[in-house]
Amino acid sequence: MLQRPEPAMSEMPTGEHDPDLFEALTERAISIHYQPMIDLASGRVIAAEALARWEPTGAGADALFQRARAAQLEGPLSRSVQYDALEKAARWEGPLAGIGLSLNLLPDELLDRDFPESFIDMLRDSGFPPERLTLELVENGHVAEHPEAARRLMQLRSLGIRIAVDDFGTGYSSLAYLTSLPIDTLKIDRGLIADIVGGDKDRIVVRALLKMAQELGMRTVVEGVENAAQLDLLGEWGADLYQGFLGSGPLDEDALGRFVAFANRARN
Repeated sequence: MLQRPEPAMSEMPTGEHDPDLFEALTERAISIHYQPMIDLASGRVIAAEALARWEPTGAGADALFQRARAAQLEGPLSRSVQYDALEKAARWEGPLAGIGLSLNLLPDELLDRDFPESFIDMLRDSGFPPERLTLELVENGHVAEHPEAARRLMQLRSLGIRIAVDDFGTGYSSLAYLTSLPIDTLKIDRGLIADIVGGDKDRIVVRALLKMAQELGMRTVVEGVENAAQLDLLGEWGADLYQGFLGSGPLDEDALGRFVAFANRARN
């Protein structure tokens, strides 16, 4: 049985800055939703990104992590999401069997002295296959410059885990990530996608990023796709996967199963 990871709770801050969020974490009241990643060529759901949601407040992942950061609870929140998502995904069956799982990894987690051993222990205890797992790392200049970062990511990749750079194209350290870290996947930020249909500069940038990823042998995921015109252009330019409300917003586990069953059956 998967044991809840330490020091996720035992060494948590006292919660004095946000007692309600602290209580939600200790009581496991943070739920997990999943946003599908859809293959542009086939229309099939390939994977899903696990996202935190605090139902009583309606807070989605971005707002929830901002609140956790302010309360010094960002690390415990991230580990709680990772634990719960792995525990649930290890039991996936039916339409969800074989679907990949993406988890977000904070820069501070990667640079923690106990990582990646603590994460690998949690993954092995969960029983979820590492070859179906992707860790999404948010850009951070300290990570690209840290001497241990590449070695730790290589240790994860040796197990079959994919490494992705999240929100690629918006941070100053993007190119440093590509040259210094072992990256498998680029996730192109939604902010670059909004105006690709009518905006010449955005079209040029996104096409260039996709071409660069192809030449580097990296898979691409485009975030924030909201209409068919965007999807058509991205297909022409060779994007691999997309996320966005054109496909589906974040779903709970039951809804994800129904969505995958419908989407993949329609493409058979």
